[in-house]
Amino acid sequence: MTSLRIAIIIGSTRPDRVGPTIAEWAFNHARERGDASYDLIDLAHVGLPLLDEPEPAAAHHYRHDHTKRWSRLIDSYDGFVFVAPEYNRGVSAALKNSIDYLYSEWNDKAAGLICYGSSGGLRAGEQLKSTLGEVQIATVRAQVSLSIYDDMTDFVQLTPRDYQVGNLDAMLDALLRWAAAMRALRAGLVNP
Repeated sequence: MTSLRIAIIIGSTRPDRVGPTIAEWAFNHARERGDASYDLIDLAHVGLPLLDEPEPAAAHHYRHDHTKRWSRLIDSYDGFVFVAPEYNRGVSAALKNSIDYLYSEWNDKAAGLICYGSSGGLRAGEQLKSTLGEVQIATVRAQVSLSIYDDMTDFVQLTPRDYQVGNLDAMLDALLRWAAAMRALRAGLVNP
């Protein structure tokens, strides 16, 4: 069986954002583990406009090339790590938009969260879990919550507290277990 493929998705598109730094930290650590194939996806470079498909994603009748590219990309992964900022007590519009574009490509896959913000991104994380549940992604309980006060210097330089690597490992461990189980489910090896 091939290695699990996990995408680490940067959920902010703002200029001068800290999301890429957080994602690189997670990506470098995940790659060192050597237990799956990890890729970085930056929504700032994906090129998805505000949802412009005329039919609901569940219909899977995509008209735009950007949607078809996004569909193929997301369909190729077994699981995801969402690096999600908290904006005004919620998930970023860019991240929500990227999820709303698709449906079946997300189904029966697993996700872990790395949230960040003034409250550690916890409110955005809860909102994101609700959205992911609707597209049938199983989110793992373990997550990384980074405070812009305690895990960053001057709100932009990542300086995670020592225990955050343990949180990252716990999330990745759970994610890989769930992603493997969901891949077996998608392959018909498990009867629900």
